[in-house]
Amino acid sequence: MACSRWRRRQRALAAALAWLLLAALALPALAGVMTKEALARRFPSPLMVGEKDAALPIWPLLRQNATAIELVGYAFESVDFAPVPGFSGTPVNLLVAIDPKGSFLDVQVLSHHEPVFLEGLGEAPMFRFVEQYRGLSLTQSVAIDTAPRGGPRNEGSLVHIDGVAKATASVRIMNQSVLASALKVARARLGFAGAADPDQIARLRPDVFERIGFDDMRREGMVGHVILSNRQVEAAFAGSAGEGLDPEALAKPDEPASEFYMALASVPSIGRNLLTPASWTRLSDRLEPRDHALLVAYGGRYGVLGGDFVAGTAPDRLLLKQNGLAIEMRDLDLDLKSAEPALRGKSLRVFRIIGQSGLDLAQPLDLALVVKRAKGIIYPERINREFSSALRLPARFYDAPVANDKGWVAIWRQRWAELALLAAGLAVLAVALARQRALVANPRRFAWFRQGYLLFTLLFIGWYAQGQLSIVNLTGALQALRDGRGLEFFLYDPMTVSLWAFVFVSLLVWGRGTFCGWLCPFGALQEFIGKLAQRLRLPQLTIRRHWDARLKLLKYLVLASILGSVFVSAELADKLVEAEPFKTAITLNFVRSWPFVLYAGALLAASAVVYKSFCRYLCPFGAGLAILGRIRLLDWLPRRRECGKPCQTCRHRCEYEAIRPDGGIRYEDCFQCMDCVVIHQSDDLCAPLILEKKRARVVVIHAATPS
Repeated sequence: MACSRWRRRQRALAAALAWLLLAALALPALAGVMTKEALARRFPSPLMVGEKDAALPIWPLLRQNATAIELVGYAFESVDFAPVPGFSGTPVNLLVAIDPKGSFLDVQVLSHHEPVFLEGLGEAPMFRFVEQYRGLSLTQSVAIDTAPRGGPRNEGSLVHIDGVAKATASVRIMNQSVLASALKVARARLGFAGAADPDQIARLRPDVFERIGFDDMRREGMVGHVILSNRQVEAAFAGSAGEGLDPEALAKPDEPASEFYMALASVPSIGRNLLTPASWTRLSDRLEPRDHALLVAYGGRYGVLGGDFVAGTAPDRLLLKQNGLAIEMRDLDLDLKSAEPALRGKSLRVFRIIGQSGLDLAQPLDLALVVKRAKGIIYPERINREFSSALRLPARFYDAPVANDKGWVAIWRQRWAELALLAAGLAVLAVALARQRALVANPRRFAWFRQGYLLFTLLFIGWYAQGQLSIVNLTGALQALRDGRGLEFFLYDPMTVSLWAFVFVSLLVWGRGTFCGWLCPFGALQEFIGKLAQRLRLPQLTIRRHWDARLKLLKYLVLASILGSVFVSAELADKLVEAEPFKTAITLNFVRSWPFVLYAGALLAASAVVYKSFCRYLCPFGAGLAILGRIRLLDWLPRRRECGKPCQTCRHRCEYEAIRPDGGIRYEDCFQCMDCVVIHQSDDLCAPLILEKKRARVVVIHAATPS
């Protein structure tokens, strides 16, 4: 009867969780909250906040310059453009301001629900982190260092900023929010529309060099060639105001007007074959890492440089484009010599394309000669025509970009060693649980194995790798689904994802006890304290069975309260998740304000006299796993028909009170300590085996010897 009532309660709790999930999907998503007045307080005089853009949720920032009003930049909220969920499931909302060139004027935190910064590390490290973006540019690649080094450090096109220890995943999510939202605004308003992310483009392979002939380079598209006759140029202006304005073109239509070759001389297999060794060395010395150099050899009466061209500036008659977007280039003012006979006798100019420009070697590159004509004297009408040629670099000269390397993929790569060690540890545990009879064959060896594995869980998974699964994972998922967002934010914490993958499988096979009994760092810490207390012979409190059953229901009440708060108030949810001491004891190593340390310490002290009391009675995450564990496929702990009838050895030895009087296992309360399996397999501990052993004993009776 009691068992059927308990199952009905669990079904009701599962149904309640399903309704909470459906309710989450029906709630509206977040949007920006700033008003013009609020922005004016954050950007005071001499700045002025203009009217909100009609098409985008952005605000122009203006400044009075004499009689003119000039645009200083745009301000916007990250949640309107890149609502990347944080670990609470709710995005961090950042106020971002960028200037017309794509540099950051300011980044401020408007709101957040990141657990590690709420009554944990505090918000100060978060504020210091976002302050580092001031003065950085969207054309730079941003790398986040785990060890602070004193602020941003520029290394050419790469800039390093300080991360926050214990909050690595959170700051990466914030970085993604800042850059993704700013790039969207830059593409829409600053002409960044076709620009590639500098971290998502093909990279030159500087160690690759081939001897290639000039004709072969032209056939492969590595060298572009344009020859324009006067007739072609005139035909391009036909029907416009520029028609007939060049007398020489009209008088000599078949003579050349302009001719030029172009090539990416920064590619060793191009530059070293086209230039003399001294010129190649001179060019290489002038280029920064990731920079490119465009070599142009030209002739004809209409050159690629105008009469008022100034050395070291951008060319006025050449236009470089990729995917329809103009890419800036500047003259390097180098006197170079060509080793290629086809280029001798022509003028040579080399133009630098900075690495931050986003030029992608895997995409075609177009160079256009702009022919300009003007009609009129006082207010001349200017008419331009473009004549272009395309370049394409063969794939053997570059490395293709790796998708999403700027986001969560990078952190997975950085933590490959930790993930490999975790995978090995999980494999060991899976094999051990699958071969439980061999595992417990020697009780002493099993005890050493279990204590050693729990030490691995506490020291490596918990304190070192920060892999403590938590109720925050569940509330974060619910909040993300509530706001109509995906769960990609979990990918920024590879340890959490890897552990969850294993836990989901283990729930199917063995139930909730695999995590709670073997993989929970706080649970391992409690167990060590409990065992130490028993060795020190501290008095142990015995909870009566009927009270134990009632107290175990508390954790389901805590779980329901926390999950329900998600749909009431994010602030309330932030407070209720502190029922878990995991953040204090594991994530922050007790470096926290005293009320939280006192709470976590009290729970650990309680576990010294009531074995793993928090896990058994209060843990909301354990309650959630107990409900999810109902999908378990196997009743895998071995039982005999004598278990419970009459033998009660395992039941009385079970410190979790997870064995019913009839000998059955309550898997929702079982922590897989496997003490009952040790007893079950032992001829010296299991009462039915001891009895069988006695019955099988043969007593030899000898006849009495006559005296």
